[in-house]
Amino acid sequence: MRGFSRRHTMHWERIGARSWLWRPAPEKFLPGPSYDPNTIAQDWEALNADSTYSPLLNRVTQGAYAPGSTFKIVTALEYMREHPDYQNYSYNCEGSISYEDITIRCFDSTVHGLEDLRSSFANSCNSSFANIGLMLDRNSYRATAEELLFNKKLPSVLDYSKSSFVVDENTSDGEMMMTAMGQGNTLVSPYHMALITQAIANGGTLMEPYLVDKVTNYKGTEIRKNVPKSYKKLMTSEEALQLKDYMRAVVDEGTATMLSGQSYSVAGKTGTAEYSMIDGEKTHSWFVGFTNVDNPELVISVIIEGYDGNAGAKAVPIAKQVLDSYYYQ
Repeated sequence: MRGFSRRHTMHWERIGARSWLWRPAPEKFLPGPSYDPNTIAQDWEALNADSTYSPLLNRVTQGAYAPGSTFKIVTALEYMREHPDYQNYSYNCEGSISYEDITIRCFDSTVHGLEDLRSSFANSCNSSFANIGLMLDRNSYRATAEELLFNKKLPSVLDYSKSSFVVDENTSDGEMMMTAMGQGNTLVSPYHMALITQAIANGGTLMEPYLVDKVTNYKGTEIRKNVPKSYKKLMTSEEALQLKDYMRAVVDEGTATMLSGQSYSVAGKTGTAEYSMIDGEKTHSWFVGFTNVDNPELVISVIIEGYDGNAGAKAVPIAKQVLDSYYYQ
C-alpha cells in the first residue's frame, strides 16, 4: 500500500471509564490534506480515482500496514501463554540469526548480547523474536491473534479495514520467523494497534470507543451521554500487567528512551516495517503507547508512511511532540 510520503496519523484514546479523545498532531507535523477542501465537489471524481495516494482514505481506521516490531506485543503474549516459565527465557543475540536458508538481522546488525524476554522486547531484538517464532505453535499463535481481533470485527463507529493474520498449520518456519518480528503477511491499522494498546493499559479489557461524549441542546441541557462500557476481554489482567512492564522497559531503557524523564510517564513499543515499491525498499515508522502508566490516561498510535531516514520524522519524536502539546500547553 502506498500513502503520502512522510505522512503520519495520530490517534488518541482515553482509557477505562473516561471518554474517548481523538486529536491530530500539531500543525507543523500535519500539513493538512493534499487536496483543496474548497474545491472538493468539483475534484471529487479525480480524488476518488487516485489509486496512487488515496487522498480520501482515512488512514487511522482504513490504512492496512505491516506492523513491524509493534507486533512483538502479540508475539510476546503468545510466548507467555505457551511457556509459563517465560521469565526464564534466554537468548544470546549476535546481531543476526540464520536458520536453513534465511538470515534475519537486528537493526544496524546491533549485537544485543545475552537477553531475557523483557530485554528482547525493550531492545526490539529481531534475532530473539525470530528465535521465539520458531518455538510457537502455529494454531495457538493464530488463536491469540484472533483474540486480539485480527481477522475479526472491530468496535468502531467509523469505516475500517479488518486486520489480517494468515499464519496456519502450513506456515513455513521462515514465515514464522518473519511474522514473529512483525513482517511477513500481517496487516493492521493504526486504530487497531491503539485498541490493543488500550486493552493492555486497561488491565486486559477493551473498552468500546466512541466519538461523542454527550449531546446538549441550545440551552446547554444534556440530552444524551455516552456511558463507557467494556467491549471484550482481550487478555488476563496478569498478562496485561506483564506486557505493561515490557512496554515501560521500552521507554525506560530500550528503543524509546526519548520519552523518558517527562512529567508524564509512558509505556510503548516502537516499530519499523519494511515494504517494497517500484522505486525500491521503503519503511514505515511506528510507535504505540499510553501515558501515566500507573493510572493510564491516553493512548497514542503513530505511523509515518515511507519514512526516509530523517531522525526528526521518526515516530517516537513525533509522539513526544504530540504528548508534550497535551501535557505542557
